[in-house]
Amino acid sequence: MHTETTLETEQKGWLASCKIYLQKRVAILFFLGFSAGLPILLVFSTLSFWLREAGVSRASIGFFSWIALAYAFKWIWSPFVDRLSIPLLTQWLGRRRSWLLLSQLAIVLAIVGMALSDPQQNLALFAVCALVVAYSSATQDIVIDAFRIESAPERFQAAMAAAYMTGYRLAMIMAGAGALAIAALSSESEAYQLSAWSLSYFVMAVCMIVGIVTTFVADEPEQNPEKQHALEQRQQAIEAKLQASQLPGIAARFIAWLNIAVIAPFTDFFNRYGKHALLILILIGSYRISDIVMGIMANPFYVDMGYTKGEVAAISKVFGVIMTLVGAGLGGILLNRYSTYSILFLGAFLVVLTNLIFAVLAFVGKDLTLLTLIISMDNISAGIATTAFITYISKLTNIEFSATQYALFSSMMLLFPKFIAGFSGVYVDSFGYVNFFIASALIGLPVLALIMLLKK
Repeated sequence: MHTETTLETEQKGWLASCKIYLQKRVAILFFLGFSAGLPILLVFSTLSFWLREAGVSRASIGFFSWIALAYAFKWIWSPFVDRLSIPLLTQWLGRRRSWLLLSQLAIVLAIVGMALSDPQQNLALFAVCALVVAYSSATQDIVIDAFRIESAPERFQAAMAAAYMTGYRLAMIMAGAGALAIAALSSESEAYQLSAWSLSYFVMAVCMIVGIVTTFVADEPEQNPEKQHALEQRQQAIEAKLQASQLPGIAARFIAWLNIAVIAPFTDFFNRYGKHALLILILIGSYRISDIVMGIMANPFYVDMGYTKGEVAAISKVFGVIMTLVGAGLGGILLNRYSTYSILFLGAFLVVLTNLIFAVLAFVGKDLTLLTLIISMDNISAGIATTAFITYISKLTNIEFSATQYALFSSMMLLFPKFIAGFSGVYVDSFGYVNFFIASALIGLPVLALIMLLKK
């Protein structure tokens, strides 16, 4: 009898955990996640496939990946996104939605610019368009992260992170497998054809309409008047103190604003976490290192192993989508029932394991069954790991400085891994794919130890 009651309680607990995904605010994050996930692969692995097929060297592709460092430096302009208003747009849509719309329109225009460029004829122009996509996409990420944190209390954050990640990973499938499939179907042969890639990127630009429509449908997050008033008073006090020291009014006003917008978010974090702050920052800066370093060479690996665009796209489209939904959804449910550190550990461990299986594939040679297993594991592990990570850094963020602090954390997540990943092509040329995938797995082991240390 006691066992039956416990079972019923357990079932109700799982049901309640699943029902949270029906909330409107959670659904909005699904579509915004799609808008955020679409551009990144267009300047990351899909772009590397395009460049490799166009005859660009592996070393150049590795260095080309540094364009995505825009995501690692977004903390630099996040205070301006957090605090500045856009003339006319802010009055019409509100602070968060106005920045969302502006960044989304810039992404669309830059993707179209890539579609109209040819990396074989003008690699510099192609790189500039990719850079605009990356910086506009990073700006969109700043706004969406702040929007999510401000839109709901903490009890919704795990579900919103999971919904965001589901949309994000589906968009990555669209920008990865979808873009490859469009390019493959538009090609008359397996030889490089610019028109096929141009069509693929035009379709990706059209897909950004999902994010633009969601921006108009979503409600602007409510600001806390008391906290905003407190920040304004602090800024006025600093300004008055600076003017008293004979500093000109305009300079005093700017420095006071800079103090609240830039300095306060950083000092707030260290004041709240004290001696543990450094360990937390090290974990944030290294958590996704295995995944990111390996990701640069994944598509060049497929090309060099003899897989066609159609084969990679078909497997990613079927198993990738299924495992993405499973990984992100499962991650959100697990986070509602277990500690964040436990799910962080699980996600990081699965990523290490996936990289080792990539090494097995590199050793065995072309094998569609093994490729299916790898792509499935890659999506489910990334879904769990990223959902856990988003929830973790959301909990670290003070809602008063949501955009700036979250941008700092998510930038640190990418900075060191992206820099190391830039040398991935050189490493493969020197040591081969098997050693590369083993090394990319081994560098993830210290992350597991750090999670255990912080959990204690």
